[in-house]
This record gives sequence, structure tokens and C-alpha cells, in this order.
Amino acid sequence: MNTTDAKRVLETALICSQQPLAVRELRILFDDALGADTIKALLADLQDDWAQRGVELVQVATGWRFQSRPQMREYLDRLHPEKPPKYTRAVLETLAIIAYRQPVTRGDMEEIRGVTINTQILKQLEDRGWVEAIGHREAPGRPALYATTRQFLDDLGIESLDQLPMLESPAQQAELMNALAQPEDTLQPELAIDTPAEAESPDSPETPDSPNGPEDAAQAELT
Repeated sequence: MNTTDAKRVLETALICSQQPLAVRELRILFDDALGADTIKALLADLQDDWAQRGVELVQVATGWRFQSRPQMREYLDRLHPEKPPKYTRAVLETLAIIAYRQPVTRGDMEEIRGVTINTQILKQLEDRGWVEAIGHREAPGRPALYATTRQFLDDLGIESLDQLPMLESPAQQAELMNALAQPEDTLQPELAIDTPAEAESPDSPETPDSPNGPEDAAQAELT
């Protein structure tokens, strides 16, 4: 098979796939006749081929995928005007703490935020596939250690945590989570987070339909 045909096969598989494809999966397309280095070289060629188009080929944590470029977002949003799910600042702050300080326990998060973290916040993040318990700390009670997942990286459109900007302030990290979490127009499932338009009031009581508890309204800034 010549280079042109091989690139066409890769291109078709990536466009038709619902999930990112790793190099080892792409090799299956060729019955392992092409090595990993050859596949990577062909992918780099494909990136160049699509350089001037509205769709780009990118590498994320779990493999390679095609996605639309950020500048196309305002146009594609007209096809799907629905608003993304809204998450409170408490959820964003907790996600930022896990992303930047992992692995961390719930106690670590509470010490950083200065408030009790409702179990439902962690459940929301786990249900969304962004965080998971990866073990337990050897301490009284053996608390669970939380870290972000590869799905979290995929949804942010990055390959590794090293691509997150280095920020000293936890408050800046929470703001970054919100900025990065604005939905990109991709051909894959994406991270869709937005903060409520209303300001959170410290005096707001917890209600049964508020899954995140009173701490959602407790801190405007991380401690």
C-alpha cells in the first residue's frame, strides 16, 4: 500500500470513529504491516493536509481525533443553540484542586477550599467521568485519593496534564477550569461546563434539589 492510500485509510477511520483512536488501534487497520513510527509520520502528514481547513487532527490523551477549530465555534453553535449544563463554582473549584494537586483526598480539598465538600460534588465529577479514586492514603480511615481521568484530558482537548498552564493561585486555577471547559466544537463528546449567572449567596440554605450542598455558596475565592 502506498502512502496516499494509507493516509486515506487513516483519515477515513478517524473521521468515522466516535472516540479518539490510539496508534496501536490504527495499526490494526493495516494488519500490523505498518509500524508505530510509520503511523505517526502519516498522522503528521495528515495534520499538514488539514492545516488550512476548519477541521484539524489533534492528539489527546487516549489517541487521535478530528475536531473543528475554535474559530468555527460561533458558526456551529447556530446549529445547536442549546446551552451546556451548568456547574456551580464549588464544582469548578473542586475540579481545579484535583487537576492541579492530584492525588488528593477529600480532606485535602476541604483544607484548601476552607469549607466542607459535599459528597454530591465528587459524585457529579465521577459520574461525568472527569475524576476517579485511584487508591487510598495510608492514614487513619484510609481516605480515597482522587485524580483526573483520561476522559477529562480528552474533553479538554489536551494530551497530558503538563499542558495545563502553571498557576499559583487556586482561584486562578478554578477560573482556568471554567475557561477551558467552555465547549469546543469537536467531532467527539466534549466537556461542557458553565457557571451559574446568579452570584452565590453565603446565606442561601441547602435545598433538596441542590446536589452540591451549602458549600457551593460559601466561598467566592479559594483559601
